[in-house]
Amino acid sequence: MSSSRALLTHLTGSAAVNKKMFLHLLWSIPLWFLYRWVKETRRVSNKEHRYVFITGCDSGFGHLLAKHLDQRGFHVIAGCYTENGEVELKKISSERLSTVHVDVSDSQSVSKAAATINTLVGQKGLWGLVNNAGISVPTAPCDWLTVDDYKQMLSINLFGVIDVTLSLLPLIKKAKGRVVNVSSVFGRISAFGGPYCVSKFGVEAFTDSLRLDMVPFGVKVLCIEPGFFKTNVSNQTIVGNCLKKQYDKLPQDVKDDYGSIFLETMVEEMNFRFKLLTDPDLMKVVGCMEHAIAAVHPRTRYSPGWDAKLFWLPLSYMPSCIVDYLLLINYPKLKISEK
Repeated sequence: MSSSRALLTHLTGSAAVNKKMFLHLLWSIPLWFLYRWVKETRRVSNKEHRYVFITGCDSGFGHLLAKHLDQRGFHVIAGCYTENGEVELKKISSERLSTVHVDVSDSQSVSKAAATINTLVGQKGLWGLVNNAGISVPTAPCDWLTVDDYKQMLSINLFGVIDVTLSLLPLIKKAKGRVVNVSSVFGRISAFGGPYCVSKFGVEAFTDSLRLDMVPFGVKVLCIEPGFFKTNVSNQTIVGNCLKKQYDKLPQDVKDDYGSIFLETMVEEMNFRFKLLTDPDLMKVVGCMEHAIAAVHPRTRYSPGWDAKLFWLPLSYMPSCIVDYLLLINYPKLKISEK
């Protein structure tokens, strides 16, 4: 009897201790979020003496970020691919903003832009680099593409990021600044074929390795991983026309394997997903970019977009068999699978 009472007392005591630990844990979660919020509200001072270079400023995130940082008082150097992009941006910006032509896939163009930036920033160095330039086409099933299709996108989305970063790294070290690489949730999970996900996985790896290498120099390396947003990268017409163009170039035996209905169904499914997932509020991404540049304590990674937070990133941590099943549920049927 006494042993039973002792056991009961022990179990009751253990339950009380566990309940107390649980309550402490429960209270610590909101306190941690409050601490992080307070910590992340601090912004760097002397913005008028800090230079930020952004690639891909002709449209989309880069265009909005250039305007946003200019309004915040930074010296913005906007990298544009077209002359029209430079002209339009200058019309709506202050005298602090400068533009420079740059084709990130061309090393000579990158070197020329780096020399111009070096002249502009002088001894202050470069506080921020935002590698934003990128393209989303050609995108198609892997066996619809050639190695040249991969090289085309990798030259911009991956090698362009590396080339620009390495060219400007001495200036960033001088300012003990930061590098912000715009990747994608599709740098964490490969949800479709073609070089886009390959390029973004590469950006993630380059970002991680650079972040570790730059710690001794006081340089911060951050990554933006947006979900679907309404930009040229997710333009239904551009991507749909690309799919049709790639299909038309296929050898007849490959077309026979897929069937003509496959293309129609794939375009319809793509349009449905884009309408369902695409967020028109680009400032959600721009806000993360601005925080990465202006916060005293920026985050290592940002994942703007409800689809990124609630679907793609959780999916990336699941077993491959579950991921494959979920991604293939609505995948169009191939003609060859009916044989």
